[in-house]
Amino acid sequence: MLIQGMACWVIRRASVADAPAVLQVFDQVIGWFVGMGNQGQWGTEPWSGLPERVARVSEACSMPDAWVVEDPEGCIRGALVLGEAMPYVPSATEPEVYVRLLITARGEHVRGVGRRLMAFADDRARAAGVKRLRVDCYGGGSGALVRFYESCGYERISTFDVQGWPGQLLGRSL
Repeated sequence: MLIQGMACWVIRRASVADAPAVLQVFDQVIGWFVGMGNQGQWGTEPWSGLPERVARVSEACSMPDAWVVEDPEGCIRGALVLGEAMPYVPSATEPEVYVRLLITARGEHVRGVGRRLMAFADDRARAAGVKRLRVDCYGGGSGALVRFYESCGYERISTFDVQGWPGQLLGRSL
């Protein structure tokens, strides 16, 4: 699927072979976070050097509803994984699409890719005949990530804590 407004950017199914490129995106974003003083979201160490994170991203990329975004040069600039709700949030009360992972590279050339991936999640839900989506995210720091999801039409449902990591669960009805 081509991304409108971004000539030759493509959303395609991910595979485990994409995990190293997705890890590079994580490493870039973590470096950016550390530079702005946000050490609480994903830590300070590049994920590509942490075996448990490498395994987690590899598993995510191999899921049936995992997607990556490629720029015109074929470089992966983001990933979206849809699937079952995470175990630390309340179970769904109706059929849903759960956004398990959303990551996009930083920089002016990728502005808007995260929002386009969230619209793609909406399209996937519609195609499946599902009217409800949920996502969880880091609820600490400045709250910018929560506000991003709210700007995509999501509403706050509840907060949660995973071993000191503050989270926010949000939902959206189509």
